[in-house]
Amino acid sequence: MTQTPQALNFSHDHMFLAASHDENARRTLWVVALTFVMMIGEITAGYITGSMALLADGFHMATHAGALGIAAAAYGFTRRNANNARYSFGTGKVGDLAGFASAMVLGLVSLGIAGESILRLFQPTTVAFTEATMIAVVGLAVNIVSAFLLAGNHGHGHDHGHGHHHHHDNNLRSAYVHVLADALTSVLAIAALLAGRYLGWVWLDPVMGIVGAIVIAKWAYGLMRTSAAVLLDTTDEHVAAEIRELLESSGDVHISDLHVWQVGPEARAAIVSVVAAAGVSADNVRERLAPVHELSHLTVEYRNA
Repeated sequence: MTQTPQALNFSHDHMFLAASHDENARRTLWVVALTFVMMIGEITAGYITGSMALLADGFHMATHAGALGIAAAAYGFTRRNANNARYSFGTGKVGDLAGFASAMVLGLVSLGIAGESILRLFQPTTVAFTEATMIAVVGLAVNIVSAFLLAGNHGHGHDHGHGHHHHHDNNLRSAYVHVLADALTSVLAIAALLAGRYLGWVWLDPVMGIVGAIVIAKWAYGLMRTSAAVLLDTTDEHVAAEIRELLESSGDVHISDLHVWQVGPEARAAIVSVVAAAGVSADNVRERLAPVHELSHLTVEYRNA
């Protein structure tokens, strides 16, 4: 006998925000303010001293200020529209959209830095090494403070006895990666400036710009791949495997179709179609899946064998 598909949890909201959503938003706003102030200082100093590494770091930080602003705006939009009925599964993936946009910005930044650095290799300019180094050190200090502000909650894991699952807020992760990229370019700029001052290796300044561009591009690709997977509703294999184990281990339930996807940093939705033995109902299926704490929205379709 075929039963009408039943959706469990008939009355519920779709607020699939991370537990640390508001705290992450506050941390991001602080970092936006710090980054903006340092951006102005580094760009100004880069033009005055003639350092490509320092100037690249400043413009790099400028794009990060914009990307971090997007991250902060995404937190605000997500909170304001968390219960907006226009969004079928809530606004839990807005952060992933912001993360994807930030990754694209990072990729463009890496291309810009690489292009300008290559140009400077063939058209070297005079660099005021002492002044540029001082500014780069201050920039690194700001990046370190920003990284500590963001590091606390940029990812965490849960172990429910059926596997170890990691859940990331890709919006916060994008902000964290931007700060790490800033720190990297600051370190490379300092190394290049010191080598130029004490060893006369003026060529190292643009070379470090190229190295930084390559590393930043790699980070951008990783962030883009992760956030795109969420936006495209790819299957969460860890949660899917846990669902299969809990339902099919007893032998009286067979899963004929299964969809599991992310609807928020710590939330998953699932549609489970099962063929069950006599006496097994949708409520029984729901009870068996209770240990899967990631499931925030569950729909069960079933028929008796």
